Formats: sequence, structure tokens, C-alpha cells
Amino acid sequence: MPEDIEIDTDSLRETIDREIERETGGLLRAIALTTALFAALAAIASLEAGGTVNEALALKTEATRLQAEASDQWSYYQAKGLKAAVADAQKNIWVALDKPPPAELATNAERYLDDQKSSREKAEALEHERDAKSAESDVLMHRHHYFADAVALLQVAIALGAIAALTRRRAAWIGSAILGVIGCGFFGFAFYA
Repeated sequence: MPEDIEIDTDSLRETIDREIERETGGLLRAIALTTALFAALAAIASLEAGGTVNEALALKTEATRLQAEASDQWSYYQAKGLKAAVADAQKNIWVALDKPPPAELATNAERYLDDQKSSREKAEALEHERDAKSAESDVLMHRHHYFADAVALLQVAIALGAIAALTRRRAAWIGSAILGVIGCGFFGFAFYA
């Protein structure tokens, strides 16, 4: 056996490194691409989540204001009912004394009842508008939850993508991709919820 066998280990090492890079380079590109896509979708979903919750809160605030106005109208309704009852009681006192009641008592009682009817219509209209705003707010909050869930899933997918890139483990990247696709599903579903 010859004693001077030289193996070019430098070129062997370079060949091995090139082969490793070729095998993992495609994986790293795929990880980078999916992670970038998930990051972009997470940013959009985050903006949508913030926008929908802000709009929902504004609608709830508007519904609360409408409720306060409706309560004011119902208070006015009750006050006019009391005034009509007082006018009717005064009329009954005149009748009990066998005297004709003043004409203004009947006129006032009729005016109070008309005011009462008007305030009731206003209160009911305000309550209807309040209910519509509140229902619209509830729909937006429901949509917000889907956007928020999408953001959370996409962020976890991004973190798993980073782990996959650092460890060069295909299983971590597959987990990242699965979570990211589920997050994308929540994101898409939010527009139809």
C-alpha cells in the first residue's frame, strides 16, 4: 500500500458545503417567501382588526347617545301624561261642583296628549335607530374577532418560520405554513362574516 496517499480535503469540504447549501438554499428561500407573505397579510389583518373595532366602538357610542335621547323623549312623554291627568282631574273637580270647566282645561289636556303622542313616536324612532347601530356594531365586532385571530395565527406562523430558518428544519417550516394557511383562512373569512 502506498504511503503517500493524499486526499484533497479542501475540495471535498467545498463540495459538501455546496451540496448542503443547494439542499437547504431552496428551503431557506421557501421559508423566506412564506414568512414575508404571512408578515404582509398579518399587517393587513392587523389594520383591519383595528379599523373594525374602532368603527364598532364608534357605533356603540352612537347607540348609547341615541338611547339617552330616547330616554329623554320617554321622560317628556311621561311628563305630558301627568299634565294631561292633572288637567283631567281639574276638569272633574269643576264637574263635581256642577260648574262648567274652563275651555282651556280641555284644550290643554288635548295639547298634552298630542305632545305625548309626538314624543312617543320620536322615542320609538330613536330606539329603532339605536338598535340598528348596535346591531351593526355587533357585526363589526364579530368580524374583528376573525381578523384578530388571523393576526395571532400569522404571527405564530412567522415565529415558526424564523425557527425553521435558524434550524433549517423542514418540519418547523411545514408547521409554519399550516398555521399561516389557517390564519389566511381566518383573514379571508372575516370579509364574509
